[in-house]
Amino acid sequence: MLKFLGNSPFSTFLILTLVAWLSGLEPACAQLDNRAFTRPMPLGPAYEHQLRLDVEGFLFNKDNEYFNKIDPGLTYFGAQLAPRLVYFPSDHLRLEAGVFLWKDYGTPRLRQVRPLFTVRYQQGRHSLLFGNIQGNLYHGYIEPMFDFERVITNRLEEGTQYLYQSPRTNLDAWVNWQRQQYRYSNFQEEVAGGLTAEHRLLNDSAEWVVGLPFQFTATHRGGQIDTIDKPLQTLFNAATGLRVRRALPYNFVSAVHFDGYVTYFHDYSFTKELPFQSGTGLYLNAGVDTKLSTVQVAYWHGNGYISPLGGRLYRSISVSPADPDYVERQRQLLILRVLRDYRLPGNLILTTRFEPLYDLNNGLFDFSFALYMNFNQSFLLKKLRHDAN
Repeated sequence: MLKFLGNSPFSTFLILTLVAWLSGLEPACAQLDNRAFTRPMPLGPAYEHQLRLDVEGFLFNKDNEYFNKIDPGLTYFGAQLAPRLVYFPSDHLRLEAGVFLWKDYGTPRLRQVRPLFTVRYQQGRHSLLFGNIQGNLYHGYIEPMFDFERVITNRLEEGTQYLYQSPRTNLDAWVNWQRQQYRYSNFQEEVAGGLTAEHRLLNDSAEWVVGLPFQFTATHRGGQIDTIDKPLQTLFNAATGLRVRRALPYNFVSAVHFDGYVTYFHDYSFTKELPFQSGTGLYLNAGVDTKLSTVQVAYWHGNGYISPLGGRLYRSISVSPADPDYVERQRQLLILRVLRDYRLPGNLILTTRFEPLYDLNNGLFDFSFALYMNFNQSFLLKKLRHDAN
């Protein structure tokens, strides 16, 4: 790992910080509360030998009214459904099998139909998952590291995941095997992985929460059995900072919070294809939870920062079909977020998000508006008999 990270002072700092956190050892928290988009995966003696039907539904409408050269505007509008049969052979083991259906509105065909398989083993504070892991927003990354829109576009992650949860420390280490390569394939294999961790320096549930987060991702494209002449690519991203939350005893304002992160990017590929081989970023968020909504102001300053999994707005390279070669080493954004979750009858959660942003370098004003509906319900079908013999 030391060889992979290199010998830069920043790399050494990240390694020492990670070691310190792991020696100190709930899911890691990003700068947004995304709990409405996650589903519980309970285990324990109360579920032993039960056969259940879990139904997960997700409806989305996100309109990105962007007119910049980095990330063009687009609209997501559709629905996803994931029913699963769940069986608990023991109080430590959970088996799932189901199907994932994705339908974009405006087209007669399904976008995806994919099988779902998950094995989860849990012992105390430790959990191990194989198959469809708890991906996308479950990881708890900040948006420059991991794009929120992946909950729509890349909802499924397949591989292996280790979770550790204690009153003060959360850890999520994962590998997502994105594309399998076979002999004579005309494409590269693709794999992504990473880790999120947060150690709470102060954990007073009544008032203060002070957390020290650490996050990294690594992506790789390559392989040795394909038929194409394309160089391998290995990219590394990391972030660390401080997270502070203060609960308030008022009816209208319930909490204030601040998150500050520094981010780092490095291209470890032998053949350099990207315009920047390393970069940094500063990401600051301040918010308040009120009776009406959560309001947050975020500031981003990127310097040659590229993240293949991160939000497109935060990159210094373009993903626009109209300006594919456009680069912007210095990127400065000011973002306002107005967020609200409405808990409706029938285990429905309606989420509204309005996010105007101002490009400080180019004097551009863009915005996005989103409406989401999440449904999660577990139905007991039968408790199977257990033959002790």
